[in-house]
Amino acid sequence: MNVEDQRSKYLLNIRPTIPKAKVDEQTSPEERFQNLTLRPIIKLQHSLLIEIFKQYIARTKTKFSELSGHQRVIFIDKTFNKDTKFKNELKGIILGQMTVGEYRTYTQNANAFNKRIMNMLAQRMKDSIEELVF
Repeated sequence: MNVEDQRSKYLLNIRPTIPKAKVDEQTSPEERFQNLTLRPIIKLQHSLLIEIFKQYIARTKTKFSELSGHQRVIFIDKTFNKDTKFKNELKGIILGQMTVGEYRTYTQNANAFNKRIMNMLAQRMKDSIEELVF
């Protein structure tokens, strides 16, 4: 087995399964990629993503813990809509967990997948607001 095959096997084996991620004959290729690749990678990287977002909050000198719940959501939305450098950092964390084959699939429709990635990451941060308060 060559190094790339070993890497792919390892990456696929460490990913969590997501029972709610339904994939069947009617599933579009984009949704299939989202459910079989993106969602498991994002779930696997949850702790790291939370820590990176906490560091982002500190770097921007935002008093996140003093914001109301609604203001925190607005801050998260604004971050994922406007901060291109930060979004690229997060995107790299997701792409680095892909197999070469998955990356090839990603590049065929990168713009659409980037939107899906950012939407999922923003939602994950909103769902994890309590973990972001420090």
